[in-house]
Amino acid sequence: MTSLAVYGGLFLAAFAAGSALPVPSEAAFAGVVLTTTDPLWIAVAVATVGNVLGSLVNWLIGRGVETLKHKRWFPASERQLDKAKVWYHRYGRWSLLLSFVPVVGDPLTIVAGIMREPLWSFIPLVTIAKGARYVVLAALLLGWL
Repeated sequence: MTSLAVYGGLFLAAFAAGSALPVPSEAAFAGVVLTTTDPLWIAVAVATVGNVLGSLVNWLIGRGVETLKHKRWFPASERQLDKAKVWYHRYGRWSLLLSFVPVVGDPLTIVAGIMREPLWSFIPLVTIAKGARYVVLAALLLGWL
């Protein structure tokens, strides 16, 4: 039961961090990596899946943003959305490999939704980026790098 609670907490932290919420998952991930006797790949997989699913929520928000962008409470201006679209057109889907970067990654996954990036390309690219981030973080925590 303890492992389920630990990994459930890690999943939730990673999910929140992958979404547009300003929640860091590194502390939860570090806590699991440094204290568990389970194989490392489990923590990496749980954190990666949670983070990718959080990014998928961002993608879904982006898909529906066109209907919300004229609301007064909407957090981005028309100019900011246009600028993001131009940037995404310039760098394309490969920019999703930067989806792990703090501050930049979450808006990038929302813009991918706005730009109607297909799931068949969105999911693998975001998974590579998010998974690599957790692998590197684990390696740093364990002194492998």
